[in-house]
Amino acid sequence: MRVLLFGATGMVGQGVLRECLLDPTVESVLAVGRRPTGVSHAKLRDLVREDLTDLASVEDQLVGFDAGFFCLGISSVGLGEADYRRVTYDLTVSVAARLARLDPGLTFVYVSGAGTDSTERGSSMWARVKGSTENALLRLPFKAAYMFRPGVIRPLHGIRSKTRGYRVLYAVLSPIVLLMAALAPNSLTTTEKVGRAMIHVVQRGAPSPYVGTREINALSA
Repeated sequence: MRVLLFGATGMVGQGVLRECLLDPTVESVLAVGRRPTGVSHAKLRDLVREDLTDLASVEDQLVGFDAGFFCLGISSVGLGEADYRRVTYDLTVSVAARLARLDPGLTFVYVSGAGTDSTERGSSMWARVKGSTENALLRLPFKAAYMFRPGVIRPLHGIRSKTRGYRVLYAVLSPIVLLMAALAPNSLTTTEKVGRAMIHVVQRGAPSPYVGTREINALSA
């Protein structure tokens, strides 16, 4: 299978990229982002674009893929709804709509988050915007679309978040996360499991378009 990966330099995207490169069923990966991945591999090619909303000139390179993994996103901390929506909704839906037109046989997987509000009417700004994004993606004419809703994600294999605040938080909470993994394994997942579960839903599907932490862990097995 051929994979189109957005956000490969982020924490989740790094994990997804790693699993794709390790999986023998993945033939090739095109990583689209604002900067190169820095990874050298025979199956990987970088497509660097300063403005990801402007992909018209490279459309010929976005054709013929089986999977579209969208791992790009930002934290809502310190942002107003308009700014958060500009990246979370506008960018995501713009890219996805283009891919739906170019690759109607593609399975699209979007990394959303636990607590996302599908009604779009809740009090939490980020959850409303994520819910609006999910709803728009599910209306697009893809072969299939899955909304991954992980909660706590434990980075493995040397992967680190680009966000300093998250790195500090992970370091402080590391003992608690390890305890959670031992006592309540379905209360969190890992970058490795997210990547494996994404590959699984493209190849074998899933019972629901909404894939939470428990389902991610099960599908990754």
